[in-house]
Amino acid sequence: MSRTGPDRFARKVVIVTGGNAGIGLAAARGFAHEGASVLIAARRSAEGEAAAAQIRSDGGVASFVETDVTRADSVRGMVAACVERFGGLDIAFNNAGITGEVSATIAEADEATFDRVMAVNVKGTWLCMKYEIPEMLKRGGGVIVNCGSTAAIRGGAGRAAAYYASKHAIMGLTKQAAMEGATRNIRVNAVLPGMTLTEIIEKGFADDQEKARLLFSRIPMARAAQPGEIASAVLWLASDESSYATGMGVPVDGGVTI
Repeated sequence: MSRTGPDRFARKVVIVTGGNAGIGLAAARGFAHEGASVLIAARRSAEGEAAAAQIRSDGGVASFVETDVTRADSVRGMVAACVERFGGLDIAFNNAGITGEVSATIAEADEATFDRVMAVNVKGTWLCMKYEIPEMLKRGGGVIVNCGSTAAIRGGAGRAAAYYASKHAIMGLTKQAAMEGATRNIRVNAVLPGMTLTEIIEKGFADDQEKARLLFSRIPMARAAQPGEIASAVLWLASDESSYATGMGVPVDGGVTI
């Protein structure tokens, strides 16, 4: 029987990349609240240290390590730091990602930006799994949740060509890793958020509420998600409650992909 309640992740060790803000921070808080020891990994040290300190002040167990997911040595160091501080690794939420040029078509996309988006979103996800999986196998298995997007299962005419391509690639990596891990007690899934009110999105709408109204009107539920709503899906995918689920992309989008 699966464990539910406030100790759902008791004695589990979790890495959350991009855990210093938005969906990542909401997930890190959720894991810690339910008993996990959480390593927050991100590029911005001040925000990451503050996020870990906030979790500790709330009674949770958390630490921070500065990480650039595009560099193998940095990701390897992240996983090593997790093992050193907490004794192993059971769960990873590979959430770090960037958007790039939000209005660039394929023909208009800047090559340097395209390379950067692919490096962070695709290579970063691959590197994380490359170093996470061996440590999970030492514990007898584990769970990985990658952060995709509804952009992983549809197109976006006239916008963010690199971002849409990268999220499709993350879904491919997720399925491949799930196949490889299926008989090794490694489950791998992806959460596919729709429009979510992270700090970056809220700042973008601050001076254009009409734009926000128009965008939200296209969502069947007529609103954006809160980061905690996405985090709840991440925690479910990471828990024993989804023990027979692997290789899935789970949209949490207010009905956009209906």
